[in-house]
Amino acid sequence: MKICNPSLFWGIYIVLKELKGCGVVMERTDRLSEEIKKELSELIRNQLKDPRLPELVSITAVRVTKDLRYAKAYVSVFGDEDKKNGAIAALKSAAGFIRHEIGQRINIRYIPEFTFILDDSIERGMYLSKLIDETISGNKETKSDSDRDND
Repeated sequence: MKICNPSLFWGIYIVLKELKGCGVVMERTDRLSEEIKKELSELIRNQLKDPRLPELVSITAVRVTKDLRYAKAYVSVFGDEDKKNGAIAALKSAAGFIRHEIGQRINIRYIPEFTFILDDSIERGMYLSKLIDETISGNKETKSDSDRDND
């Protein structure tokens, strides 16, 4: 049995460490967070039948702790404040079911406990997009008014 050259492993380690600094290599918690996000989105869309959940509920991000015991799920809900609060309440009441289902779908030793946090980043993005569009249309009107004054 031949033992591999340890300098080869050291070289691979150095390359991976450099790539990690560039953001190319994902950590295990990042990969797990993405997998949980995908499964959680599918679970909410297809299996949760709570009337407090509106049609437009999106999981924007999931962050798992290093020890894999806890996970924060950032939830975006399109609607008024009552719909948002109802959706978070529905997800909190279904947290046990969600944890069980995630455990069935993903093969990991510890299934994290979920905390659901309301995320309004999509709404802020829509608001900023609206402001940009208004500014651009305002500039076009101002430009066309100044062109008429020059004639």
